Amino acid sequence: MSRNCRFTAAVHVCAVLANHPESDVTSDYVASSLNTNPVVVRRLLASLAQAGLVASKRGSGGGYRLAKAAARIDLAAIAAAVEDDDGPAFSPNPTNPTCPIARNIKPVIAEAIARAEAARMSELGKVSLADVMEKLPV
Repeated sequence: MSRNCRFTAAVHVCAVLANHPESDVTSDYVASSLNTNPVVVRRLLASLAQAGLVASKRGSGGGYRLAKAAARIDLAAIAAAVEDDDGPAFSPNPTNPTCPIARNIKPVIAEAIARAEAARMSELGKVSLADVMEKLPV
């Protein structure tokens, strides 16, 4: 699953769990909401659990629920839980050492991307899962 898709799918997963605050929800149920395979959902849930956003209960009657109130989970936390930050993707080909642009462009681009990503995470940090839920007709 691509980076952007993982984030939006993880927000969807958390919204499904937020919509059932008093019960454990199965990965099959969540997968049906996303119209995807439960294995995909379980991978997302594992990442969310590792970040402390989701709790799981094993066994029959088990499932998943939010580990804290939706108002205490922001979209930046969800993004951080499911996105792998490998930094900007540069060409794997070696650059031309005689070209001044090729020798120097990577750090310039990386700095601009880092600033943009910091601004993105700052904005996502201003939106809670509860804010998302308020806008959904559930």
